[in-house]
Amino acid sequence: MKSTDFVDSQSLRSDIPNFGPGDEVKVHVKVVEGNKERVQVFQGNVIRRQGGGVHETYTVRKLSYG
Repeated sequence: MKSTDFVDSQSLRSDIPNFGPGDEVKVHVKVVEGNKERVQVFQGNVIRRQGGGVHETYTVRKLSYG
């Protein structure tokens, strides 16, 4: 087993719900500005999921009103 595989297996979270393209999700993003830190929340539709495990990414299109 490579050392990166060991780190990846230790970092993998099991509390992520199953979701896919077409689902509506609420995303919490940690924003750091200088020495201040806050959580910004936005809601949108999942467009794409790719990769797997720790390296998995997803694309969300934000819902806007107006």
